[in-house]
Amino acid sequence: MAAPDNDDVEPLEIEGVRISGKAGDVQTVPGTGPRWVAGLGGGEPKQYRKTGAALVRAVHASLAEDVENGGKAFRAVQLELPEEASGEHVTELVLGLLLGGYRFKVTAEDPKPVVRTIRLVTADEAVPELVERAAALAAATALTRDLANTPSNVKTPAWLADTAARVAGSRVEVTVRDEKWLAAEGFGGVLAVGGGSARPPRLVEMTYQPAGATRHLLLVGKGITFDTGGLSIKPADGMHLMRTDMAGGAAVIAATRAIAALGLPVRVTALVPCAENHVSGSSYRPGDIVRHYGGKTTEVGNTDAEGRMVLADALAYGIRKFSPDYVVDAATLTGAMKVSLGLRTGGLFASDDALAAAVSEAGARVGEAWWRMPLVEDYAENVRGEFGDVRQTPGGPGGITAALFLREFTAGLPWAHLDIAGPARSEKNYDEVVPGATGFAARTLVELAASLS
Repeated sequence: MAAPDNDDVEPLEIEGVRISGKAGDVQTVPGTGPRWVAGLGGGEPKQYRKTGAALVRAVHASLAEDVENGGKAFRAVQLELPEEASGEHVTELVLGLLLGGYRFKVTAEDPKPVVRTIRLVTADEAVPELVERAAALAAATALTRDLANTPSNVKTPAWLADTAARVAGSRVEVTVRDEKWLAAEGFGGVLAVGGGSARPPRLVEMTYQPAGATRHLLLVGKGITFDTGGLSIKPADGMHLMRTDMAGGAAVIAATRAIAALGLPVRVTALVPCAENHVSGSSYRPGDIVRHYGGKTTEVGNTDAEGRMVLADALAYGIRKFSPDYVVDAATLTGAMKVSLGLRTGGLFASDDALAAAVSEAGARVGEAWWRMPLVEDYAENVRGEFGDVRQTPGGPGGITAALFLREFTAGLPWAHLDIAGPARSEKNYDEVVPGATGFAARTLVELAASLS
């Protein structure tokens, strides 16, 4: 792998092949068997991730070409690391290698061949441990992508809940609550949103409680398995993307599994309210007043603002029942965040500066960018209801007022709200991301738990 000091250096030439040295520039070098040289730009850790992703894509393309031409599929690649590669560089490289070649396709065709083994050549004895940790982070991202990419004719609320229970691992206890339990306990928000669908809602409750843990983190993820907008129906253009509207819930499920697999010494409770927001004679309506778990009421203004309705129930329930030290929710919540921050940066709202910093720093360490947004108190009064306790869709900037609405259900605890509406999906390759669900937020949640422990 070539690593010039910056991207403006003179190109290198290796055995007649011109290499720019830019991160992600991968070239095939002639010789016996396939060989590649990959540029690393200035050698920053994030450039290793970009290069790892580009390299694995190049390897898969070469492998597919060999098979198409009648050759034998090679399944292992050996990769020599630069001497200057540190622990952070290795972590980022492995993330790129494991995630850059991710594919999701429902097809009758045989799967395309992929490389099964990548051997890292290095004298650093710490590499195996770094690879194991990076592999757990990559697995969390990949599982999040798998869940979010699954089409909604398969992904009912019951399917998502049952899948969470199946993949959680032996260290995580999972309880799935059905619509009868939700009704008995007063989960009015989840029942209202899910009431228009023939597929009833569920609540996923995951518990990881290692011996000796002194801190307790509550994770809450939006699990809307498909979102038509309800009676406030969405335009047809883009509605097909709403299969990924449970990306926040998927990130919470995958992160909890990874936290347990890594044996992190922090207690985690994860809640994912699962519902399908559909249109029928039993759909909830604008103008309804919904009573949430714990008794607080919401004036419904727009049935397409369904995510905050289910999160409100789960937040109130999780805080009252489990008394956590920290609360973090993740959701594809508002289109406003896509306008504000684009498609590669998550919106971070927080009631506590230390928790906000911990989330942002955790994201930076695992290659996920966050930008802290303000909880503007001048808009807080807009959330107050006239006919109920709070308004679902108050006037003002959409991302901020949605966060202020959720804050009403957090009981004053240190709380962070992650709005991932922008970076949860992608239409093209960049860095380790591929088209479709990106898996954004899962690695941040794992790293956050590690920092809290």
